[in-house]
Amino acid sequence: MPTDGDAGRLADVTASFLADHDDGEQALEAVLAVDADHETWTFDDVDLDSGTFGELVSRGIVSKADDAYQVAEPTIVEAALTGEEVEPEAGADDGGLEIDLEQFRDTVDFRALTGLLGCLLVVAAARLTAYGSVFQQGYIVSPGNDPYYFRYWMEELLAASAGPADYGVLINLPTEGASRRPLSHATNWFLAELLGGGQGAADTVAAWLPIFASVALALVLYELTILLTRDVRVGITSVLVFAVTPIHAVYTGLGFLDHNAHQYFWLGITLVTLTWLAVDLQRRLESSTNQDTAVREHLRSPTTWSIAVLFGLSVVAGVHTWGGSPLLLVPLAAYIGFRVALDVRAGLSPVRANLPLLGGLLVGSSLSLVVHHQWGWHASFVAVTPMLVFGGGAAVTALGELWQRFDVRSRGLIALEAVVAIVGLVGFRILRPAAWTNAAERATDLFFRGGATETASLFAMEYVVIFGPLYQLGMGFYVALAVLGWVAWTVTREYEPGWLLVGTYAGYLLVLAGIQVRFAGQLAIPLAVLTGLGIVHLLSVVELARTPVPFQGRNSGSTGGSREREMVAADGGRGLEPSISLPDKRAVGYVIVIGLLVFGLSLIYVPGLTADVTHSEAQVEAAGAIDDHAATTDRTYPETYVLSEWGDNRMYNYLVNGEANSYSYARTNYDAFQSTSDPDGWYDRFDGRVGYVVVTATDGERPASSAQARLLENWGAGGSNTDALAHYQAVYAADDVAAFAVVPGATITMSGYEGEAVTLSTDVSVSAESFTYERTVTVSENGQITVTVPYTGEYVIGNETVTVTQEDVLNGNTVNHVE
Repeated sequence: MPTDGDAGRLADVTASFLADHDDGEQALEAVLAVDADHETWTFDDVDLDSGTFGELVSRGIVSKADDAYQVAEPTIVEAALTGEEVEPEAGADDGGLEIDLEQFRDTVDFRALTGLLGCLLVVAAARLTAYGSVFQQGYIVSPGNDPYYFRYWMEELLAASAGPADYGVLINLPTEGASRRPLSHATNWFLAELLGGGQGAADTVAAWLPIFASVALALVLYELTILLTRDVRVGITSVLVFAVTPIHAVYTGLGFLDHNAHQYFWLGITLVTLTWLAVDLQRRLESSTNQDTAVREHLRSPTTWSIAVLFGLSVVAGVHTWGGSPLLLVPLAAYIGFRVALDVRAGLSPVRANLPLLGGLLVGSSLSLVVHHQWGWHASFVAVTPMLVFGGGAAVTALGELWQRFDVRSRGLIALEAVVAIVGLVGFRILRPAAWTNAAERATDLFFRGGATETASLFAMEYVVIFGPLYQLGMGFYVALAVLGWVAWTVTREYEPGWLLVGTYAGYLLVLAGIQVRFAGQLAIPLAVLTGLGIVHLLSVVELARTPVPFQGRNSGSTGGSREREMVAADGGRGLEPSISLPDKRAVGYVIVIGLLVFGLSLIYVPGLTADVTHSEAQVEAAGAIDDHAATTDRTYPETYVLSEWGDNRMYNYLVNGEANSYSYARTNYDAFQSTSDPDGWYDRFDGRVGYVVVTATDGERPASSAQARLLENWGAGGSNTDALAHYQAVYAADDVAAFAVVPGATITMSGYEGEAVTLSTDVSVSAESFTYERTVTVSENGQITVTVPYTGEYVIGNETVTVTQEDVLNGNTVNHVE
């Protein structure tokens, strides 16, 4: 006999079931009747649809017993049915918390759980390949350039706030921080404050947040895949595919604090919530003989509306996470249009079927406008975009409702929806011309900005078109394309709103990635689902695995086939494929070989792509040398500004002076500087704006007279028929990286004979390199020599010497040499 607490809980659950279902009494009487005649029984022994039976199992009214079922506590269920009360057994533990270990073991799929945990470890491990490059020389060296922008703003907010509860710092977020990625900055700041604030907390967030965000996204992806496929094997495979997707592993790797980790996570939440709403309705339709009843139960469920609100929150979060967020509202708008047509074709009311989606979108749209107007977050056109999608979605849903009620053929509906979308865009342009202009400028900046690796196409000719996707997305890319074709074929013939969602996003993001490879990171999320399904199906074709659920035969009726109904019932409505089974030794060998082919090559690409964005030991040493020189000479910003190649500029300036807000000056001036034949002539152009210069080896040869060659090959000391430089003092020298302090230089004056060539030199030791700085000048007509030098020390002039101090070099003093 159960305890009083257990009996009460089961009685409450049974009463709740009766309240939620008009035919609840008949369902309970049916299972009690078969339970009275049999010790255990199967789903086929009761005349119930799988949806109702699944709820009995999920609520614990019916429990599993080996491979069969039984009513959990017939006496309690019967008492709840008749309204009687059941007294607990004498001596029962009142209110004690007891754990039914046997029930726990029956509920938890330990093989699936072990597989999932193993894949999560792979997710983290694949993003730790740059560990040695990130943690070096006492610094947290983030890969790439943009992460330092986010680190800069995190530290700015930490300095301005009084703790994690000081939300005023978000309201007063500076324009630069609020204009494009406010939620990313706000999240980084909040997490750093939770860790105690200060530099240590900021460094911890910068290093580890991308890893934790990726693991969280992997769990979301697993749930998304399970909802769509009902197959734990596909779920685990999809997570493994996601784990080793090269471009995603790079963009969310250790130390890569950018908007990507935030953006990808909220995109995952959007996809999984929309999928849940779609699949829940679909499953209810499959398990019911009455469409109206299925839709009504879907709308009455509190979970439905909780998921809808979560979807709305993901919309507002996604909008304020990064600058190009309106781009990811385009597939949402397309999905709503296609979904309405799908509902009309299935004979459903589009308004009722999509009411939770539209409700969640209204929540997200409203909150997006609220934070824009109250806190100044993001540009106006970005904040209003979700409301435009909501308005368009409501319009096409109403149009679909009319279409369905007048029983018009659905073929022309999508074309009419496209007309509605165009009219809406034209109206927006007319009514909000300033916002339209702003959006056009942002689109131009996003799609036509060159110079960065991420702006190339996924199908770039550099990789012969077909190898780019393999390098960026892994071997499973073309498997995913085949499954995407199957998705397109399926949704044109069956009611599959969940697959419609994934197919819409995958197709759209594939087009964007074809324009710029930066969008391959987002594409990797829906693509992982398709790849996972494709791999398991391929294994089943060669008889190494069971056929995945989506490819198993189903009846065309609304309630689904008997196999599917049995699965839905057995898993409380989710209908999961039974746990992972271990193949024989011979099959294991084949699976390992296929796994290495698909996943192993991706793991090979991950370190290569990561190496492209990490900073070398020499670069970090150069930054450290600059920092030491600045501290020794008591320089402060902007005297400590570092001019370098723009792709590394934020790194140098963050490590030296903390000012990593912009690289625009470097992007505008560095190429011209390194190509000039007169680097000393740039001293006046710098006009105090530049304190240090870093030059690095590049592909191709530069003329010997160029600043790059003179500074990197000779460290500005002269040689190769070039003169030594006057304003560049080497502070770090290596084969492929050299750093220089820009100094006024000390001016040495002396007398001599007109036309005489006078040589002055000094030995210089920088880092592990030693060289001689040497200048040869000709005595002028007035018998005077004037020469500016950047180094301290004793200069040899013929048989004599002259001493130049650091103060002379830094202050531009004149040193007179008297013979």
